[in-house]
Amino acid sequence: MPATSLSRTAEDTRRLGALFGQALIPGNLVCFRGDLGAGKTTFIQGVLSACGAEKPYVSPTFVIMKEYDLALPTETGIRRIYHADAYRIEQADDFEKIGFSEWLSDTEGVVLLEWPERIEAILPDRRIEVALRLGEEESRVIDIAPFRSSELSGILEEQGL
Repeated sequence: MPATSLSRTAEDTRRLGALFGQALIPGNLVCFRGDLGAGKTTFIQGVLSACGAEKPYVSPTFVIMKEYDLALPTETGIRRIYHADAYRIEQADDFEKIGFSEWLSDTEGVVLLEWPERIEAILPDRRIEVALRLGEEESRVIDIAPFRSSELSGILEEQGL
């Protein structure tokens, strides 16, 4: 069952992302779903900030993947964050060719993936799904759910998400 939060501003979305980021552990794959402008990159900016990634935080739509090497590991042991965007990918195999499996196998890394529906065929079952959608006025409704993983459910519950 997903945890649902309401974000009234972009800053609220970043704050929720920061709380979420504190719950991540090495090996996590987080898939962000939502229409253009739903707040995926804004949420991820909060995650990156909480993990101590160096700015600027930009969407990797044109570069496909932006790697952040953290100066210090997070409390949970994360040393790298791979922020990827599959929006421009035409076939899932193309994403595999640029290193998707390598990012997932990094024992000190986390993968934050925007537009996962473009590469659904190669997504592992063990992942966290974050769905963002427009609410009333400027608000966003954010659903966070582990996908087939009770371990991830426990981590999210510990963080109050």
